Amino acid sequence: MTNEVQNQKDKKYDLVERTAIFGENMIDFLKIVEKNEITRPLINQCIRSATSIGANYMEADCAESKKDFRHKIGICKKESKETMHWMRMIARAVGKESECRVLWREAQEFTFIFAAIINNSK
Repeated sequence: MTNEVQNQKDKKYDLVERTAIFGENMIDFLKIVEKNEITRPLINQCIRSATSIGANYMEADCAESKKDFRHKIGICKKESKETMHWMRMIARAVGKESECRVLWREAQEFTFIFAAIINNSK
């Protein structure tokens, strides 16, 4: 396996990097969404929840106890689900379903990942 392929594979399993890239991708996408009275609050809510996933994961990584870790991972899961909701609303508001679907799927994968982490940390 070449180093480039290995690095791409490693990034998929590096949640610090993966959640950061997701936040960056969300920022890039939302910067090009047309701003109007409907989209502004949706954009604001979405950017907050999407970038919060990585921030809360970083906090979980430094948790002070197992209970604290599970709590912070639970927040990551909630923010992922919230991001899925806001992406659905943005897709409806701006009609960019294919672009939104890619980001929605990544948020859904995070939801599954964080649910598994919670279940395995009991």
